[in-house]
Order: sequence, then structure tokens, then C-alpha cells
Amino acid sequence: QVQLVESGGGSVQAGGSLRLSCTASGYSLSNKCMGWFRQAPGKEREGVARISGLIGTWYADSVKGRFTISRDNTKNTVYLQMNSLKPEDTGMYYCAARRLSGSCGDFNYWGQGTQVTVSS
Repeated sequence: QVQLVESGGGSVQAGGSLRLSCTASGYSLSNKCMGWFRQAPGKEREGVARISGLIGTWYADSVKGRFTISRDNTKNTVYLQMNSLKPEDTGMYYCAARRLSGSCGDFNYWGQGTQVTVSS
């Protein structure tokens, strides 16, 4: 059974930093496209960042230059380093993974989410 478990969320003031982690079990994220998504109250879920061997990395315009996605295949973990946080970054952050190796597309597996709250 595939599980993705996020951690690292919390409450910070604007300008602060957080690092989210997503650790997979029952699944190897090596060579897979992994993504981070977020959903703010009353808003639709949106993609924040993706990483894969084919595309490298992709970021939403709203987080470019502030967020960095990375992976450690030895730990079966993907990270999202978030710097210069803004109140509009507040939301539930989800990790997602593709079942098959290769390109990014629809994600098959999702974590339960970790809450990020940024106060002004």
C-alpha cells in the first residue's frame, strides 16, 4: 500500500521559512514525477512545484524564486523549502506522486496534507 506522509507545516510570520517533507512508503519515488500542491480556504487546489527527471523542476509563478523542490531518493523523500513566506501562501499543502516513471501528468497518489499558516 502506497502512503505519502507530509510533515513540516506550521505557523510562521511573513518573511519566515518552512521546509516541508514528504516521505513515501510502499513506493519508490526514484525516477517518478513528484509534486506539491496547496489549497487555501475557499479556493481550488493549485500546483506549487514539480520535480522529475524529464522536466527538472517547475514552479508556479507565485512561488518562483522563493520555493525550492528537491528530492532524496535514498530517503524516499521529497522536500519543499519555502522562504520569504507571504500570508497568501497559507493553505493545506499536499504531496503527490505519479505511479509510473517518466513525465508529469495526473498524479496517482496523494498525502493527507500539512497545514501552513503565514501571519502578517
